[in-house]
Amino acid sequence: MATLTVPPVPLNPRDDAIQLYKAFKGFGCDTAAVIAILAHRDATQRSYIQQEYRSMYNDDILKRLSSELSGKLETAVLLWMHDPAGRDAIILRQGLTRDFINLEAVTEIICSRTPSQVQHLKGIYHGTFLEYLEHNIEQQASGDHQKLLLACVNKPRYEGMEVDRELAAKDAKALYKAGEKKLGTDEKVFVQIFSERSRAHLVAINTCYHDMYGRSLKKAIKSETSGLFESALLTILQCAENPAKYFAKVLYKSMKGLGTNDTTLIRVIVTRTEIDMQYIKAEYFKKYKKSLNDAVHSETSGHYRTFLLSLLGPNH
Repeated sequence: MATLTVPPVPLNPRDDAIQLYKAFKGFGCDTAAVIAILAHRDATQRSYIQQEYRSMYNDDILKRLSSELSGKLETAVLLWMHDPAGRDAIILRQGLTRDFINLEAVTEIICSRTPSQVQHLKGIYHGTFLEYLEHNIEQQASGDHQKLLLACVNKPRYEGMEVDRELAAKDAKALYKAGEKKLGTDEKVFVQIFSERSRAHLVAINTCYHDMYGRSLKKAIKSETSGLFESALLTILQCAENPAKYFAKVLYKSMKGLGTNDTTLIRVIVTRTEIDMQYIKAEYFKKYKKSLNDAVHSETSGHYRTFLLSLLGPNH
């Protein structure tokens, strides 16, 4: 369930382009007007606005936004202007090639998306940046973390709900033998099962693991693995069970303690608004007894705050 609110009667993208052009004109930018339009248009409408703007003014609206806005607001709005797969490709590219490598963001995108989404964004990545996603992962990630990411990017997986219970029990046993039962961990087994099994199957493995060994697979991962590899395994498992709960936790962590991790805050809000933000908000409130809107309100300010809160929709 999305939280994006769009006008009840679809507006003409041409009119939006004209209004945006007016907001950019003159001394200083009418930022409030820009937010009022863009924070209430879905991916298709945003794409039409870009096309209209280019044909009417012979100008790239993304470049224009970049020169008119600044700081965190600029980052958030520019990311928002893309469609989901294009946006994921940009986040991966930035996380893998910038001066500031962000493997947490890369892990989140690859391990939380469905296999078909990963295949789609892989194509877009290559088409946009003329480089292979696998090649960039090989350059920046290492060890078991690298192996798991590459396996997730390269192996098509079943996405249906059917589960083979016997195989799930067998997998649970294999993970136990590779992890808690032995000294040291056989990471290969974890990589194979977590990159090849469907989400429904992983949930079944988790249940079997608990029934057979009296503890959760999540605890086993935490005690047997560490660092980015642990984080990747947990992301895959948690997104198989309940993606909204996973993202609520990521948002909470981004605002916890001193200072806010705005990169994470922007990434999650912008990428989930049109997918499951209603569920994320519900999970956030359930776990942290505070609404996500209130948390974002207290951690942000100015037009940046207005933009994020517009995407989050009304505070329930």
